[in-house]
Amino acid sequence: MNSVPRVLTVLDELLAAAAPEDRGALWQLAESGRELDANLVRLPPGAEVGEHQEDVLDVLLIVVAGSGRAVCGGAALDLAPTTVFWLPRTSRRALVAGPDGLAYLTVHRRRPGLTIKSAAAPAERPAVHEGGEGPCLLDRVCPACGRLSADPEPVFCSRCGERFADL
Repeated sequence: MNSVPRVLTVLDELLAAAAPEDRGALWQLAESGRELDANLVRLPPGAEVGEHQEDVLDVLLIVVAGSGRAVCGGAALDLAPTTVFWLPRTSRRALVAGPDGLAYLTVHRRRPGLTIKSAAAPAERPAVHEGGEGPCLLDRVCPACGRLSADPEPVFCSRCGERFADL
């Protein structure tokens, strides 16, 4: 792991360089050994991230451009640049971009990787963690950003707002 502090990106430059039709995760924190995840997400005007719930992680959402609203428990909360919005785990929420779109940074604790565990008794299990996903989960992978949804029948991606294909 590289433990030297450094600039990873400049959000204004990323947003300025993005094509008008670019949506979803424009940038993701990808440093090895990190304990955080972060994403710069952009929604076009009027786009929505459907109501969803994150059961495991608290999420901090920081608006960097545009405007919109968060709908939580029936209440609509305005979002504007420099708004810092806390989404506690288990809270239900939806996002709607305003007339100029909405760009925001999400930050949360890194989600642990998925592992395959042996059916052997705990004392007999090898200490090696193996990676990989069975193909039966492909319908839960977001087509835009690749995030695996915890929802067995996802409608919208909780990271980028992309709609899952109706099968």
